[in-house]
Amino acid sequence: MNVCRSPKTVPEFERYYQLRWQILRKPWDQPLGSERDGLEQESIHRMIIDANDNVLAVGRLEKSSQFSGQIRFMAVNTKTQGQGLGQQIIVALEHQAQKLGITEVTLNAREDAIGFYQKLGYSLQGFSHLLFDEIKHFTMSKTLTHANNHQLESSTALQDVWHETIPLSKAMNIQISYFDGKELIAHCDGGFNKNLHNTMFAGSIYTLATLSGWGWVYLQLQQQQLKGDIVLAKADIKYHAPIAGIGYAKVVAESVSGDFTRLTQGKNARVNLTVHLYSGEDIAATFTGSYVVLAPKP
Repeated sequence: MNVCRSPKTVPEFERYYQLRWQILRKPWDQPLGSERDGLEQESIHRMIIDANDNVLAVGRLEKSSQFSGQIRFMAVNTKTQGQGLGQQIIVALEHQAQKLGITEVTLNAREDAIGFYQKLGYSLQGFSHLLFDEIKHFTMSKTLTHANNHQLESSTALQDVWHETIPLSKAMNIQISYFDGKELIAHCDGGFNKNLHNTMFAGSIYTLATLSGWGWVYLQLQQQQLKGDIVLAKADIKYHAPIAGIGYAKVVAESVSGDFTRLTQGKNARVNLTVHLYSGEDIAATFTGSYVVLAPKP
């Protein structure tokens, strides 16, 4: 049975890159390594493997701005072409793009692949470039809507609260790109939040993490129709690696503990949670926070 997922280990990444090279570079006598670039660590990768761990298809998504992205390095094993594997990779990458707040996806298609991408909803924009002085590429684009299970109304309400009451959140353009009740993903303007090393400013990382945790608590209160003032009582953050490109924060239900029912008794509630900050698919920072929800006074 085939599985579509991201490469997890060094050997898996090597097989992932090997297929890229075999399909996209070797036929034009390009050396090993030419199938990679400087954006690998900050990108989203997907591959399809079979029951024997053979890599059948690969593709990559990179964020080019806060709301736009590009799909690149699409390749399908010559033995498995025509089986819909390329479409599976595109669908998987588009789903990740939706969760990361990308609303416009572009790609550069070879002339013989234009029809394939048009069937998937991409529009031809025009000639892009000539690769290796012989392969014509054409720019194509597609507008994405929100993921089907994204709770748009409650997420928009949270963003409004942030931007109206916390000026820094508006300046950073912090947005909720995905919330389904169990997972929250937030991102911000990468250009505004850079440091002198051209990576994400540590203070911006901390702010994004703090508000993502606060936002999770806020949305849970809304879902349970409870009220209370949310304050951060204690926090700690560990920076593991720089965040290059467009970083994002994620909170999942499994990392949260607390009891909101205390509020129904007129008591304060405490919620402990973990926020992970990502560069591509790698955890770049880990924030742990303890939030207290102050029960409304009678």
